[in-house]
Amino acid sequence: MPVTLDPDAATVYKLYQDAGRPPYETVTPQQARELYLKGCLAASPPPPDLASISDFAIRAPHRTIPARLYMPKQRRDKAGLAPALVFFHGGGWVIGNLDTHDVACRKLAHAGEMTVIAVDYRLAPEHKFPAAVEDAVTATQWVASNAAGLGIDPSRLVIGGDSAGGNLAAVVALSAREADGPALAGQLLVYPATDFAMRHASHRELETSVLLTHSVIRWFRDHYLNDLADGDDWRASPARAKHFAGLPPAYVLTAGADPLRDEGAEYAERLQDAGVAVTYRHFPGQFHGFFTMGKFLEQSNVAIGEIGAWLKTLG
Repeated sequence: MPVTLDPDAATVYKLYQDAGRPPYETVTPQQARELYLKGCLAASPPPPDLASISDFAIRAPHRTIPARLYMPKQRRDKAGLAPALVFFHGGGWVIGNLDTHDVACRKLAHAGEMTVIAVDYRLAPEHKFPAAVEDAVTATQWVASNAAGLGIDPSRLVIGGDSAGGNLAAVVALSAREADGPALAGQLLVYPATDFAMRHASHRELETSVLLTHSVIRWFRDHYLNDLADGDDWRASPARAKHFAGLPPAYVLTAGADPLRDEGAEYAERLQDAGVAVTYRHFPGQFHGFFTMGKFLEQSNVAIGEIGAWLKTLG
């Protein structure tokens, strides 16, 4: 599929090339985390003012999971309880943290007029699959169980994330259905990774190897999975689930210059074929990662505004 970057996306891509930043697969995971954080902070737009932001810890067996709660100035409260989005950051299950997606979470809270809880799940290779999944599921269950104390309406609980975080959100939705709860009002999947088979055409096209390159995807995979057989597990590849009926409404976003483009689009189609209400949005001239680059890419701000409008439709 021919891909032409939007002018501002092409400019940003050239800036990254000219900066001479080493590819992630040529450095250590810790160095990659530092590079990613620096890039996210540099590309984040000015954040909106919120009522409060606070860090806290979610209790899990034998550990705690760091989290951050964002409360906007204007919330869609019902009887004092607000809708909430549990958000999982992107970064290939290897990089990313609460700070890389801090501004994105602030903007989602503001745009959706809802509480946002960002989850700092365990990263690979220190903690391989399914550690991130276990943290995502545990965190979602904890939020649902402690909703009243958080000022959250458990009947309006949404999960979401971008890239690897979109993968985790899709897996949490499937897990909640299989475990008969918690009930979820929606799932936000921003250019999600859905299938480690990586057989779709967009994984072979030169035009999609922008920032998230084909080689770095394999680097992420090799750090995250214990072996290639893990990729057959639906908890790693949600597209491998047996069926998709009974899942919550979904917003699925894809970008044209993204190796994950086709698997995200196919996942949206499979959800829709199973009777799930799907809002699908494609940004043909953008690359993977644009969602957090609102300082330079206006389409990022457009996307968050549209997502905020969709979140409001969920109640």
